[in-house]
Amino acid sequence: MTRTTDGSAGDADHRQHRRPEPAFARAVAKALGDARTVLDIGAGTVPYTPTDRDVRTVEPGADLPFADDTFDAAMTTFSLHEWDHLERGLAEVRRVTRGPIVVLTFDPDRIERSWLAEYAPEVLAADARRHPALPRIADALVGDTVTSTPLPIPFTCVDGFAEAYYARPERLLDPGVRQADPAWGLVDEFTVRRSVAALRTALESGEWDRRHGSLRIRPTYEGSVVLVTATPNRPRPADHGCTDRRGLDTRS
Repeated sequence: MTRTTDGSAGDADHRQHRRPEPAFARAVAKALGDARTVLDIGAGTVPYTPTDRDVRTVEPGADLPFADDTFDAAMTTFSLHEWDHLERGLAEVRRVTRGPIVVLTFDPDRIERSWLAEYAPEVLAADARRHPALPRIADALVGDTVTSTPLPIPFTCVDGFAEAYYARPERLLDPGVRQADPAWGLVDEFTVRRSVAALRTALESGEWDRRHGSLRIRPTYEGSVVLVTATPNRPRPADHGCTDRRGLDTRS
């Protein structure tokens, strides 16, 4: 199986094992509010671009080819780890956006709390290292009111990152499932084989169910998926008011 440069599998595996999770898509749509024009930056592994709005999709960059306050809102989903200049990039997004900036991302401080860390610690540690911390995102949006809200992961989650299988551990024994998740491509093949063997042994012996079996009947799981919303502390251009840079209120 050929992987891309970021460790992910090809398009066929992505389509089969990773699709937009409706619960996450609804959360993004709600955070966008009544915005009609939306800037979608750096489409991630799975496209969450709304289909009922006027959307422009661009790659992240230190300079965006738009005038100030061009868009009603902006969004980016599971892509911040690919941005070369996070702070400069988010500053540019704010410049061209007069309303909310919506970020669907992973909280690296929560990734290693998953039960998978017992069997694949190197995989989760590598995954945690590649995602920017929530305080760094908030600091880059200084001047906005920034809120972070954990999104429960549904039992039937169709966006197949590792936590999507919190109640279906056998799925992680499937090479196709792992190849569709970039996290598994961040470690060497020996580490992958050792991790999979440890999980398989735990499942076959019943150890996994003794320790984590209650997850099999949980409808949702609060893992590392987080929705960050930044609302500007300034009036829209039509208000002709002065800019109010009062600071930051981060909730989690």
